[in-house]
Amino acid sequence: MNTSTPHPLRPAITLFILLGVLLGGLYPLLVTGLAQAFFPQQANGSLIERQGQVVGSALIGQNFTSPAYFWGRPSAAGTFPDNGMASGGSNLGPTNPALKQAAEERAKALREADPQNRRDIPIDLLTASASGLDPHISPAAADFQAARVARERGMTVEQVRALIRVNSEAPQWGLFGEPRVNVLKLNLALDAAAPLVKAAEAK
Repeated sequence: MNTSTPHPLRPAITLFILLGVLLGGLYPLLVTGLAQAFFPQQANGSLIERQGQVVGSALIGQNFTSPAYFWGRPSAAGTFPDNGMASGGSNLGPTNPALKQAAEERAKALREADPQNRRDIPIDLLTASASGLDPHISPAAADFQAARVARERGMTVEQVRALIRVNSEAPQWGLFGEPRVNVLKLNLALDAAAPLVKAAEAK
């Protein structure tokens, strides 16, 4: 009669190996395969290309500073704006003097880029999003910049506003979120409609 008992570590080791193979190998392969089959654009970072070159992602903002382009939300990603490796909100409370100073500096830059514009500045052009990497602005924030961009590009304001309307996105499924404009996509559409070289010649 065999009275020997299994080693107490054997079940734990067996379970560890099985879970390692299942969760560390088979499950990631399955999810990756399904993502590549049904959602390849999203699975590969929602990259945006122009003339065969990747120019950015639809999910991460870019730091546009030229007055000939639409500006996005301020970045809270440290000294290198829109750095995906440093994502995070500013964590500054509404009474923090640093938040007020940052908003005032941003407002000053916007005013200096368009001294003729005395309209109230939309709040999303002055404050960072929760991630600090938001690629979108509100349609109101885009419209605030329309006259400046039109002058720089040699376009009419209505032409620029038409581009804003075409590149505006509705709330998700009509229910979640707010109307928004992807700044990178809008600026690419702007380049296609009125390249900077032609805009400079028109001035």
